[in-house]
Amino acid sequence: MTDSKAQETLREAALFYHEYPKPGKLEVRATKPLANGRDLARAYSPGVAEACVEITKAETNAARYTARGNLVAVVSNGSAVLGLGNIGALASKPVMEGKAVLFKKFAGIDCFDIEVNETDPEKLADIVCALEPTFGAINLEDIKAPECFIVEKLCRERMNIPVFHDDQHGTAIVVGAAATNALRVAGKKFEDIKIVSTGGGAAGIACLNMLLKLGVKRENVWLCDIKGVVYEGRTEEMTDQKAEYAQKTDKRTLDEVIEGADLFLGLSGPGVLKPEMAAKMADRPIIFALANPTPEIMPDDARAVKPGAIIATGRSDFPNQVNNVLCFPFIFRGALDVGATEINDEMKIACIEGIAALARATTSAEAAAAYQGEDLTFGPEYLIPKPFDPRLSAVVSSAVAKAAMETGVATRPIEDMQAYKHKLNASVFKSALLMRPIFHAAATASRRIVFAEGEDERVLRAAQAILEDTTEKPILIGRPEVIEQRCERHGLNIRPGREFEIVNPENDPRYRDYWGTYHQIMARRGVTPDVARAVMRTNSTAIGAVMVHRGEADSLICGSIGEFRWHLNYVTQVLGNQTFRPHGALSMMILEDGPLFLADTHVWSLPSPQELAEVALGAARHARRFGVEPRIAFCSQSQFGNQAEGSGKRLREAIAILDEMETDFQYEGEMNVDAALDPDLRERLLPGGRLEGAANVLIFGHADAASGVRNILKMKADGLEVGPILMGMGNRAHVVTPGITARGLLNMAAIAGTPVAQYG
Repeated sequence: MTDSKAQETLREAALFYHEYPKPGKLEVRATKPLANGRDLARAYSPGVAEACVEITKAETNAARYTARGNLVAVVSNGSAVLGLGNIGALASKPVMEGKAVLFKKFAGIDCFDIEVNETDPEKLADIVCALEPTFGAINLEDIKAPECFIVEKLCRERMNIPVFHDDQHGTAIVVGAAATNALRVAGKKFEDIKIVSTGGGAAGIACLNMLLKLGVKRENVWLCDIKGVVYEGRTEEMTDQKAEYAQKTDKRTLDEVIEGADLFLGLSGPGVLKPEMAAKMADRPIIFALANPTPEIMPDDARAVKPGAIIATGRSDFPNQVNNVLCFPFIFRGALDVGATEINDEMKIACIEGIAALARATTSAEAAAAYQGEDLTFGPEYLIPKPFDPRLSAVVSSAVAKAAMETGVATRPIEDMQAYKHKLNASVFKSALLMRPIFHAAATASRRIVFAEGEDERVLRAAQAILEDTTEKPILIGRPEVIEQRCERHGLNIRPGREFEIVNPENDPRYRDYWGTYHQIMARRGVTPDVARAVMRTNSTAIGAVMVHRGEADSLICGSIGEFRWHLNYVTQVLGNQTFRPHGALSMMILEDGPLFLADTHVWSLPSPQELAEVALGAARHARRFGVEPRIAFCSQSQFGNQAEGSGKRLREAIAILDEMETDFQYEGEMNVDAALDPDLRERLLPGGRLEGAANVLIFGHADAASGVRNILKMKADGLEVGPILMGMGNRAHVVTPGITARGLLNMAAIAGTPVAQYG
């Protein structure tokens, strides 16, 4: 795909994402029931007055009785939006909605985006300050320099809640963490290094200010901008903030001041640091080329002239991505949880130290699973944690909260910090971000995924998304002319034979090889050569399975049209053997309060005890694939032996089989679903049981029950389904269902594209 076509494809996909199924990325939901008159009387008049009275007694009660303690405003006037510049408040709204979504997904913080038509910094500050009763904290965003400095200063002086300009301080914190570890790797110290920085905007100035707090000497900092070196006496394009870094010098260009520099900090534009300039830097230089999408110098060009360079960029496709998402969700989380009145320097430095220490610590199993194929060992290629390292929440938020308490700005101190960390860890996996580690792992392996229903619009849209988001290679089974026409009709830029391979059942040069392979597999199961020829002309699932069998594809995805067991039959015929056979189908339902795994939803109608035990083992392995520690409940109409026959009997026998094995996960049963999900109820029914907390994996004794719960959660509880995942086939095939969406197919492709034979 050419760059222009790829750009147009991304544009169309982004617009579609923002418009459907409903415009925008946010909505407001009630957190309390309003089902009857009694609820209404408590939610509004007269009961609401009681909460109002309590707040008049003490303002801190607002955090107890309203959402204020977990509510952040993202405020912008649209004067410096990403790389778009001054596009105005209204046009900035998609960006601010996006920031609000990140707050929610990464840290569970509720957020309103507020776009204000006001360019005067003092008037804008007045507006923001007037919002204090509504919010627990303010995140200023995309306000141009130097106005952003004025707005933040005024708001911090007048407001009694945290005010944080992420473009400044978020970047500064992550740069500080990366610099801390880069200097450790290089064997240098903050107080000894020479820094040359390009970019005198909000982020650049904030980074320099933070580096001074970390020990850098002001006389060792050389600032350059679009007009060259910032020197004493310069008047053109100057601000008070730049003037703080003016040097008494005759040097006027970046090329003149870069010699001997230990750290280059780029927050400017593409290609600013030429290779011949980088060559003049000190030994083992640190190069932070953070301009996006094209850095000040490409890493390969820097290493060509300085092989020992330690490099960070703002891009996710290079090591050491300096990304504000490492910081802002968690610094706000910690500040809100202790009712901080501000985010002070000590809290920012605690954030830096937490992020830096996390990169130096032993990599967690979850992080390793999330970033398979990458070396996450501390060193030049791993200075800061990955954005989806699940440890960030507990480590960074708790460090910030602790610093707030120690500096006296916390109005609601946390008594048990260890319990607080456990709470943060428990909340990490309560979102659709569960899929991000899978996508990242898929991006490290170029696997070939064959789609049986290649003419379907959902498959075509998924194929385009796969080409954009992963390194997988989609193969589509279908008629070339039909696929091309449908790509054209649906406005997709991909075309068969150009971006993806196609298998034409009506006329493929491999047809003889395919029917020969199928006949060889099935010859002693009643399949004649004529039948084999007919199957390879008409059955796309069988064709895809043969391709996987022959090593021409790594995984098959089928089932978007037709009945599950029909597809499963051909998958098992061709790909099943002593090593690989279906153990069950697992659906992960992503709900508001976290993931819930259901099995077996499709494979076994009436599973035997042995099959149920295998389902549980497979479900436990796959739950861990998503970073979730399995807590399995065997679910039935029977409750802890109160019915002698039926599914309860088979479930009890399955539990007995597991009891004879060496398992490393919790399981209990048999029980009703409410007992599985309600630990207090379960404790009343069976005191001292072996399952702790709410179950997150439900195993059913009948496919009807599992399928019914799956569909109810999907249709009535807004559950996002990932799956069904076919367990036991070594990731060589997955059978989906006709209700799957294009996004669901993309999720399944990521799962199929992950080299995870150990998960079965």
